[in-house]
Amino acid sequence: MKSLVICIGNDLVADDGVGSKIYQELLTQNLSSSVRLLFLGLGGLDIIEQMEGEENLIVVDAVQFGVNTGTVHNIAWKDLPHMESRPVSGHGIGVREALDICKRLYPERMPKKCCLIGIEGSCFNELGGSLSPAVASAIPQAIIEIKKSL
Repeated sequence: MKSLVICIGNDLVADDGVGSKIYQELLTQNLSSSVRLLFLGLGGLDIIEQMEGEENLIVVDAVQFGVNTGTVHNIAWKDLPHMESRPVSGHGIGVREALDICKRLYPERMPKKCCLIGIEGSCFNELGGSLSPAVASAIPQAIIEIKKSL
């Protein structure tokens, strides 16, 4: 099964940089040749452009679901929470919304299997800050979850 792993994040903004750190770690792993690994500074609609008909999509990102910092989530696409209601715009579209758009406009690109590996962060407003200790220590568990989802 061909898989696409997309790591998302801004490594200039504290916990939002966890996607970048995981991407760097995955580069050192012996991933199968059927796995394509990408890093995106932002998610949203950019995800759609990256999909090339893979059967499996794994999105890796920092999240805020209101649980303990450092918690690693492995959430199926159908179970991703919807964002708060706001006017439709290309800005602030989440992973679930981007995949909903893809399913409607480009069904041939839509993977059969999709999940989010999310690491619960707590600091998303500190420019130049490093990862929270709990987020940094969650990276090995996130790598395990990614490999289980391949």
